[in-house]
Amino acid sequence: MAKWGEGDPRWIVEERPDATNVNNWHWSEKNASGWSIEKLKSLFEGMNIEEPGLGIITIKELTKCEGEATASNRKGKLIFFYEWVLHLDWTAVLFENPEKDVKGSIEIPNLSEENDPDEIDVNITVSAGGSDGDKVKEFLRKKGTSNIRKKLGEYIETLKKEYAVDLIKPTKGQAVVKENKTHISPTRTDNSFSSNVMNTTNNIEKMGLGCKISTSKICTNHTFKCTADELYRALTQREMVVAFTRGDVKLEVEKGGKFEFFGGNISGEFESLEPNKQIVQKWRFKSWPSGHYSTVTMDIVQRNDCTELQLSQTGVPSNEVEKTKEGWRNYYWESIKRTFGFGAILL
Repeated sequence: MAKWGEGDPRWIVEERPDATNVNNWHWSEKNASGWSIEKLKSLFEGMNIEEPGLGIITIKELTKCEGEATASNRKGKLIFFYEWVLHLDWTAVLFENPEKDVKGSIEIPNLSEENDPDEIDVNITVSAGGSDGDKVKEFLRKKGTSNIRKKLGEYIETLKKEYAVDLIKPTKGQAVVKENKTHISPTRTDNSFSSNVMNTTNNIEKMGLGCKISTSKICTNHTFKCTADELYRALTQREMVVAFTRGDVKLEVEKGGKFEFFGGNISGEFESLEPNKQIVQKWRFKSWPSGHYSTVTMDIVQRNDCTELQLSQTGVPSNEVEKTKEGWRNYYWESIKRTFGFGAILL
């Protein structure tokens, strides 16, 4: 046995207080397949892609997800392997003919580490809708594929930056902590993905790598050609919310009441309600870090010839600001104006 200080440094346990994987020398590996399936479902199911003048395309379900993913550590270097074949079902609501049945599927045959997101194939097919279905297919083929590839890029980035972080063990000078064990259930439950993200976040924080979320504030004003009462009801009356979101919603309009829109992609609860004047919500997007909420304050102001909505949103993850602004604009305000005619000139 070598004397203290004379051995191969990779084996010197003083560099790891718990004597586990000293200096990150040994190969360690995590099976990321279960986590990946849940992540891909959360990214795609309920995703909306809107084309002005055509309609809103919604990805309803990830019907096929075949493949595997692993994250490995060797000598402190993270190595990733993932290879997936995905099949997604979509439906479309056309602005000119919302009752028409238009639907199809999307196949992604080569999601792997060998391809950058913009190189991944996205194949579009139509199963119902006739000529209107062909229009939707053409839109998805030319423009919608960029939205889909962006989501695939989010999966890859999260796999590399969040899921695998606890493979790198703390060395000398770092506190030894008991790491949370992430349990991947073989069947999907409503909070399995949230639990995985929370465990990963805890690991990052305990290891001293830093997980503080950088946040920003959004302030926007919008005018509607309607009364304050009409706008308030559009935001709080179930039938009207279903109409402008074009899907089923969960809506408990009371202090502490929960809400879920767009297939669960938007969720939160009401903190306070003042009819025709103000709505305050805890509000989050599904892809945000688990447990992180922003605070949304909507002040409704009646003007002489219109109603002004003043929105203030604090606690928005800084890398989500533009996406959040675009979502409010496209899926709330513009949709409300189109659906109820609140953008028309009052006579």
